Amino acid sequence: MRFDLHIHSTHSRDSRSPIDSILKHAVDIGLDGIAICDHDTTRGGVIGEERAEELGLPLIVIPGIEITTTKGHLIALGVREDIPPKQTPQETVARIRELGGVVVVPHPFKRLCHGIGDFSDLDVDAVEIFNSRFITGEANRKAERMALEMGIPAVAGSDAHVVPMIGYAVTEISAERNLQAVLDAIRDGKTRVYGKRTPIKVFAAQMIRGWCRRVKEILGIKVE
Repeated sequence: MRFDLHIHSTHSRDSRSPIDSILKHAVDIGLDGIAICDHDTTRGGVIGEERAEELGLPLIVIPGIEITTTKGHLIALGVREDIPPKQTPQETVARIRELGGVVVVPHPFKRLCHGIGDFSDLDVDAVEIFNSRFITGEANRKAERMALEMGIPAVAGSDAHVVPMIGYAVTEISAERNLQAVLDAIRDGKTRVYGKRTPIKVFAAQMIRGWCRRVKEILGIKVE
């Protein structure tokens, strides 16, 4: 089955993707499943899972969260409860495990976007070795090399913040068609990744919006 394991909805302050639009686009492009991993909240993933069921869509929605730790970001897949930000990576991993989630290191060497860097001291289940939102491929290659050296399963995610970029990174997962089987398969490394980079004009537009949002926050201007 084909999954995009790193998508943001409007429940992330830097994303413009409504839940229903995410679900429809994922089905339209032939994905079997997605993971909605908003910043420091599981709300988007939980709502996405519920909406897919309500709409009768042939789509497995993995509820997730991208957590801000003291060192960088970590993703938890298969969790429906928020995990407090600003804890150490070790504390965050421990909490994910308590909740039964899958621990993923997203874009570890993308320092401008809160990459965690060297993850050799962390007990993780998988590493995002292909993230679409890279101008060059070196950070992805570095993540892949380290994952191989450590024998950690590989996944891919578009890190899409706008709907058309969903599916730019794909993780093929060999599993039965249910959520728990998919999570177990990721842990067991029954994955293959491929994808293409986000177009530079889309990446640039997202960066500009991000800078404008941060300037407004610094100036005390309400950000919608």
